Amino acid sequence: MANLTRNEAIELLSSPGSRLEVTTADIRGVDYQVPNADVKILHDLYASGAFNDDMTFLVYEDERYSYLDTYLKSANFAWRLQEQFGIKKGDSVAIASRNYPEWCLAFMAITSIGAIAVALNAWWNSDELKYGLQDSNARLVIADQERLERIRHLVPSLNIPVIAIRPVKSGSNEEPDISTLLNGDQTAAPDVEILPDDDAMIMYTSGSTGKPKGVVSSHRAIMTPLFAWAYIGLIDLFTLLPKEDLEPFKQWLFKETDSLPTIDPDLDTNQPPPQESSILTYPMFHISGVVVQFLFSMLLSRKLVLMYKWDPEKALELIEQEHITVFEGVPTLSWELINSPDFEKRDTSTLQTLGAGGAKRPVEQAKQIQNKFKKDGANAGYGLTETNGLGTGISGGDYAQRPASVGRPTAPLLEVEIRDEQNNALPPNQDGEICIKSCALFRGYWKQPQATAEVLRGGWLYTGDIGHLDEEGFLYITDRAKDIVIRGGENISCAEVEEALYEHPAVFEAAVFGLPDERLGEILGATVMLRHDQTVEEDELIKYVESRIAKFKVPAMIWLQHNQLPRLATGKIDKRRLKQEAASFIKT
Repeated sequence: MANLTRNEAIELLSSPGSRLEVTTADIRGVDYQVPNADVKILHDLYASGAFNDDMTFLVYEDERYSYLDTYLKSANFAWRLQEQFGIKKGDSVAIASRNYPEWCLAFMAITSIGAIAVALNAWWNSDELKYGLQDSNARLVIADQERLERIRHLVPSLNIPVIAIRPVKSGSNEEPDISTLLNGDQTAAPDVEILPDDDAMIMYTSGSTGKPKGVVSSHRAIMTPLFAWAYIGLIDLFTLLPKEDLEPFKQWLFKETDSLPTIDPDLDTNQPPPQESSILTYPMFHISGVVVQFLFSMLLSRKLVLMYKWDPEKALELIEQEHITVFEGVPTLSWELINSPDFEKRDTSTLQTLGAGGAKRPVEQAKQIQNKFKKDGANAGYGLTETNGLGTGISGGDYAQRPASVGRPTAPLLEVEIRDEQNNALPPNQDGEICIKSCALFRGYWKQPQATAEVLRGGWLYTGDIGHLDEEGFLYITDRAKDIVIRGGENISCAEVEEALYEHPAVFEAAVFGLPDERLGEILGATVMLRHDQTVEEDELIKYVESRIAKFKVPAMIWLQHNQLPRLATGKIDKRRLKQEAASFIKT
């Protein structure tokens, strides 16, 4: 008997009465396909995780937190936020910290009471953190020691109370230590009416303008990718198995049984399956850290192992020690992992998936990873902060055949169209702007209605990325319309870096652009025209910029000249030409 086609599998999985039923909802005047799941807001997800009792959720060095521990600590902190700090629904609460377990607990507590979690970039310097706190109207900031030192002098003028995460001197610091606020007698978070389309999170992203913009996402927008990704494995399963073997899975799908059948003949069905586990590689101020890794792990009852900082040898040790099954990160990380001298020495047999997101993986890297990993688990994808990480994905044989592609749209909860400048949908293999429609889309840019209207039109997100779909619906990204550089998964606004360069008295004109880099995907380069009576050394200018913006935004190379920078017919600086000249200079 024949197998289901991909479209038939999607139709079956999303049909009425299914656990993954899809319906239509009007969101801000636009009809979207939405998951009709019992879990509709973030607190529902946290509470459902608590039923896993003593199953491990978070691991950090020698600390282990069960799903139940995690929920109870976040619930007690939620009560403290309400009663001790006066935080109410709709208030913004900022988190500025590296990836500690407390980051996760704080996010859960904030969103459980209908407040808005503001994920501040932990790499930002003092001025950038000040901007984020002021722009988001933060009522409270939760910060670790390093971030605390950067903002402590700002607190009196900002009049924002601070809660400290792992302070070095917890007994003498003025700020309350979060560890004293996580424990208590509460067994559930406060009862607050939260609707699916209420705001839940602000995450800052750099675009074509100078200052980062706050991307505002609702509970529904954040939850949607979790269900959409749950479809992927089931679509593959339902298309691979003969129709006659699908009956037990259909019984689970339509709630006739609560047990999902296994297809592994060696697995003892009387024993619970081994717990999936993953390493948290993305920073939590990155959409992939919060949604792809943290929250999706909770939906899957997955163990999430946190690292103090990225180190490929330490990661391989954790893969062996914690029996890691899933590895995801920006392309740089999986590349460093498989090229580590310890890769052959460590037991990585439990590792089933080696994924990449946040930036485009170079084709040659993809081929070498597939050859060395020797499993079908290598994958890649494409998503944005504005889509809460949802977009396209590719893996297995598809990825081996199309290493330059970022995959198919994640149906049925996301659509992709390629459009020209007149807003016409383009046929296969024609480049245009990549446009996305999904209920996972952000609500808008915080306090920036004009910027929102420029990219959200008729329910579609105009991404600013250029690409095409092939005849089978696989997406290829070929360029970017927005003036940004993606360095190791971090969006960097060229305009913001140019502003920092222009502040130097010797700089008359500056152009910042991306250059290819084997490790990070892209690095920043800049060409600068100096004032005719001024001179400055490259190293001096780099240090100057470093004092004004976060280090990851500073150009790796700067070319200095006294001639005017080349122009386009429009009068704009010809960045494409400068980029080509810089790339050729590097090669020689």
